[in-house]
Amino acid sequence: MNIPFPVSTYLIDFMKENLSLAYLFVDKDGCLSSWGGKLNVYGIGNLQQGEDASQQIIFLEGLLPLDDMPFFLPCVKTNNGMCADIHLLPDKEGDWVLLLDATWDEIQIFKVQQEINSARLMEQKS
Repeated sequence: MNIPFPVSTYLIDFMKENLSLAYLFVDKDGCLSSWGGKLNVYGIGNLQQGEDASQQIIFLEGLLPLDDMPFFLPCVKTNNGMCADIHLLPDKEGDWVLLLDATWDEIQIFKVQQEINSARLMEQKS
């Protein structure tokens, strides 16, 4: 698909501002190579370049390296309890880890679960 430049620019800006875009790059040896974006929103800080990524970011334990296939983890609780959609993308030199705020999704799921629970309680009372 050929996406016009203004559309792709808008989407990137939207994700950076509204979805608290953050990213990490982990080399094939599992060492943290680079990072950026709003990592502090997810409780990620004090990172050390060249050190084991899974020791610094606990939710990465056992997920990397990828086997040439992207991987998506919805609504993962991060180090500080924030809910994030985590996208893992393979690259030739390592793997990209993208984090996007999933708080809205978490709230919607909670509302649906509450409605289901309420319906079950009403059914049991009948």
